[in-house]
Amino acid sequence: MKKSGYRTIFHVYLIFFLSLLGAVFAAVGLFYLLLTVQSPGGSTRKSDWPKTFTENFREQIIFNEDKPQVKQAGIDLLQENGIGLQILDHSGYEICSYQKPKQADDAYSNTELLKLYQTGQLENSETTSFIGTVTYNGNDYAYILHFPTKISIVTMYLNGDRFAGGKTIVILIVGILFTVILVSGIIYGYWTTRIMSRLTASIRELATRSYLPFQVHGAFKDIYDSLNTLDTEIKASDRLREQAEKTRREWISNITHDLKTPLSPIKGYAEILQGHSAITGEQCERYAGVMLKNAAYMETLIDDLKLTYQLENGMIPLKRQEQNFIRFLKELIIDILNNPEYEHRTIHFETTEETVLFSFDQTLLTRAFQNLIINAFVHGDENTEITLQFSAFDAILQIVVSDNGKGMTAEETGLLFQRYYRGTNTEHKPEGTGLGLAITKSIVELHRGTISVSSIPGIGTTFQIQFSLN
Repeated sequence: MKKSGYRTIFHVYLIFFLSLLGAVFAAVGLFYLLLTVQSPGGSTRKSDWPKTFTENFREQIIFNEDKPQVKQAGIDLLQENGIGLQILDHSGYEICSYQKPKQADDAYSNTELLKLYQTGQLENSETTSFIGTVTYNGNDYAYILHFPTKISIVTMYLNGDRFAGGKTIVILIVGILFTVILVSGIIYGYWTTRIMSRLTASIRELATRSYLPFQVHGAFKDIYDSLNTLDTEIKASDRLREQAEKTRREWISNITHDLKTPLSPIKGYAEILQGHSAITGEQCERYAGVMLKNAAYMETLIDDLKLTYQLENGMIPLKRQEQNFIRFLKELIIDILNNPEYEHRTIHFETTEETVLFSFDQTLLTRAFQNLIINAFVHGDENTEITLQFSAFDAILQIVVSDNGKGMTAEETGLLFQRYYRGTNTEHKPEGTGLGLAITKSIVELHRGTISVSSIPGIGTTFQIQFSLN
């Protein structure tokens, strides 16, 4: 999700940045068109080039016998750029000219010169005219340069109160920029609103468990991918919760039945002992044995419940002691086979090591391995054999506990370490709380170990436990 958020934010800012960049490029392009002109030679020059050329051209005008003339260098410039020239006296009459346009007049009034200065346009002409002045002996002479191209003359007056002339162009540029940004913002806002509405609806559907995953592309792809993943996890969690709730209800029913079952013979035999004085000593001993057996079974159930609660809440102090782990496993196997109930069973132990020192809580690990071994005997038949294989490599202790029993399905192995789950592949109703393997897993993990299981129906089941020596 974290990555998804960064990627989405990047896309949002990228879209905004591209829109703004497009507006800036449009503005730059417009300014470029306004601030540049095409010279007669085909090159692009600044838009003030005609004005600068006009102002500098006065240096090309000289006076000979009080008459204005153009230097040869000035003539070359006019020819090179295809520019026409008119020189006027102080009354506005033409004194001399050079390749002037046909539309140019021979004389100009002050009003016509002012209009020509402001607009630069001759009637029905494709030229643009710029006016300059040159002074000789106290007399002002005006000269007009006719450039063979259309140029917009922008005249601005700025005195704090008035901004005219070029105001129209500036307002046009600002208006275009504002329009581009406004339209982009509206389109982007509408698009974002639609996406947000869809996201809100999707989140609402997630809450009501009616969300249907779908794929999208673009800036919000990661968000929808995260929603799809979240929907999958929620549905899996719901299934797990329903399964856990079902298992819990079944467990409560089973544990209630299991606790009542030993109570019935205890209560029954107690009533017999209380109401019949003619009971022989042999009968009394037999009844007492049955009562003790059932009382011991109830103690086992209660101990399992207590141990599960303590492990779950970290209430058991780990009493580690370094000792030979190989010897521990061998003594564990001997103790189980010395039990009259399992004295005819077979447990194989395979290892190439004689001494491996490991720090562990002997009481807890004894309980864990007893659960694994006895559980295999309970759920197997009388011919079920168990094999313990021990190996040590790269500071890792590995113990494999396998049997040749009936095996389990993948669904059963997936539930095996859950609390309250009791196997169903035995011919009789299994006794116990259903907490044995969950307790085993908690004890192994308390020793910073791992446990996993694999099973094949009809072949057997294998548990693999690993502890680190570091």
